[in-house]
Amino acid sequence: MASTPGVRRWILPFRATEPLSPARQRWLQRRRREAQRLIAVENRFLPLLLASLLPILLLPVTARQGLPGLALLAVLFDLLILQSILTLPMVGAMAFTRLRQGLFLGIGVVAGLGLWVPVAAGAWPGGTFRAAEMVLLSLFFLIASVRLVHLLARVPRVNVQVMAGAAAGYLQLGLTGGVLATATQVLVPGSFSLGAAASHQLLLDRLTYFSFVTIAGLGFGDVLPANAVGERFVILISVASTLYVALLVGLLLGRYIASEEVEMLEAEELEPE
Repeated sequence: MASTPGVRRWILPFRATEPLSPARQRWLQRRRREAQRLIAVENRFLPLLLASLLPILLLPVTARQGLPGLALLAVLFDLLILQSILTLPMVGAMAFTRLRQGLFLGIGVVAGLGLWVPVAAGAWPGGTFRAAEMVLLSLFFLIASVRLVHLLARVPRVNVQVMAGAAAGYLQLGLTGGVLATATQVLVPGSFSLGAAASHQLLLDRLTYFSFVTIAGLGFGDVLPANAVGERFVILISVASTLYVALLVGLLLGRYIASEEVEMLEAEELEPE
């Protein structure tokens, strides 16, 4: 039976002279099946990256007055929610897997449907509803980022698709910061100084820009934290982005080195004695 490329590298080779117990054989079979599922997921990382880029590029268009801007905002975020759900399955034998999967799906569905309420009403119903919707979106994207790190930690190989998944996670972290900053500004007005271009419609766009500038460490531009709440938000998003990048670099580099070591072991076994 032909093996899927990358699966054998994930499971360290055993010499034929070493007998395996039935329990060990079952464990190896489970790991190989999981590796095959993870390799099948790799093809979804690039669409996830594209779905994460679209809101960033088109947020200024969604700030326009009226129904088209609100509808475009709902479509962009719903597309990202859908792609995140399709790309990030639960992997591994984990307790309460179905409960966690159901919670992830439930938050995504509620947040996605909530984006269509202002489309139906013609405007955001009120500050409280908008803040609650932004908090739900932030929670969903935060869970998606954690699941993505867990998924990337278990991939059997490092390639272009996996790197696209890591980039998508970084973009989702920036979007999460922008959405959460919007909820903060609505609940605690004056948390951020939005500069000369401040307006109710541009709020999400301006604070998403602020979030990416913060996590990239470029320094502040015309959008600034204006009180203690805004300053604490900057601290949290800066620490989160630093930890995310450090974790991903460590995980992917470790996986790449491990795969190279397995290739060397396989080459040594194939050499004639």
